[in-house]
Amino acid sequence: MAKSSGKRFMKLAGMTASIAGKAAKNSFKHLSSDEEKRLQARSEMMQDVGIQIAETLGEMKGAVMKVGQIASQYKDVFPPEVAAALERLQKDAPPMPYSQIKAQVERELKAPIYELFAEFEEVPFAAASIGQVHRATLLSGQKVVVKVQYPGVDENCDSDLKQVRMALKIAGVLNMSRELQDQLFNEIRQSLYDELDYVKEAHNLLVFGAFHADDEGIIIPKVIGSHSSKRILTLTEEIGETLATAATWDNEIKQKIAKRLFHFSAGQLFGLYRMHCDPHPGNFAFRADGSVVAYDFGGIRSYSDNEVQLFRRFAKHAVKGDTTALEQDLIALGIRRDDDKDIPGEFYEQWLAIGLKPLSIPPYHEGVFDFGNSQVHHEAITQMRTSLKYFGQFQPSATTMMLDRTVSGQYWNLVNLGVEIDFLPLVQEYLEL
Repeated sequence: MAKSSGKRFMKLAGMTASIAGKAAKNSFKHLSSDEEKRLQARSEMMQDVGIQIAETLGEMKGAVMKVGQIASQYKDVFPPEVAAALERLQKDAPPMPYSQIKAQVERELKAPIYELFAEFEEVPFAAASIGQVHRATLLSGQKVVVKVQYPGVDENCDSDLKQVRMALKIAGVLNMSRELQDQLFNEIRQSLYDELDYVKEAHNLLVFGAFHADDEGIIIPKVIGSHSSKRILTLTEEIGETLATAATWDNEIKQKIAKRLFHFSAGQLFGLYRMHCDPHPGNFAFRADGSVVAYDFGGIRSYSDNEVQLFRRFAKHAVKGDTTALEQDLIALGIRRDDDKDIPGEFYEQWLAIGLKPLSIPPYHEGVFDFGNSQVHHEAITQMRTSLKYFGQFQPSATTMMLDRTVSGQYWNLVNLGVEIDFLPLVQEYLEL
């Protein structure tokens, strides 16, 4: 493992040195250029940097690839060129050979695999950055899925994360204070360690399973404790269709799915103060009766009562269009810098006009919203270009980072589902309006 760790370190260090050279060359070359040329050159450099980071991290299984995947979902933290390049890391990773998976299962569960399972499919049906999932059958005949963490993947976390942070910092990607950098990377680090601990994930499955026990149509797999450990997680097999298949169903069924996805996230935030924060479409399956099966409870974020009440207050002020109160909420959340620079109310009103449309909030949008033809993400990009002069007054927030990831992910799930729905009644219910 020491040799492997050394190779990882050298590969990451080489990436960092290469990026440092590109940044220095770009800075020197455009020292005397006008601002427009400097911005264009920086954008081109960031595209190169993003591609290099994505390619390097994509070659390396384990924590460093997971860091890239997590980072790609925090689009407000990184320049768009880098975030776009990192998105490629969301694709399935190539699987690890069965011999290594078998050895890991036997090492963790302390028995030969044939004594543990009547059948164990050698080819995984899903492979990701830190592990892969196999279908199997217990000796009792029960069908299960077995999530197997790659050997040694948890040993390189801190060094991997340190190297990625250094590379991003040298490239000038992290345009924020050291304190905020520490907060954001601590958040990513904690998320990473949570996902590596299958004992914690098993506990999360029990908690969320109990919370949603009476929610018809939300299905959460059950843990098979006898066949689970810190690096192995065996669950009841809960079958469903992909999001692409669900998108072909009648809108009535899609509305049931959309309401359950909404309740899955909002219900947890406001009712449990804990959230499943990885709404990647591969973490859900769907049934023709509108039921939703939820997987992967490693990425969970807990919130305090003060934080949840602040989120609710912010949302209420957004719905009411109270931009003065909204700005104070943003300061409290650490998103708006607490300075004496004035931002006109029109700035917030323009963003509210875009952001509240999918929730069918009057006067921005009333009635049924067609997610399949949503232009919200395009409108946001256009608005961003016209709002650049105010962006220096805003910064990423460690408090909202996982929440932003969840909201954005669920929005895209609804877009890809292609549902037409009026969310206003659900919004009113959760915000107690």
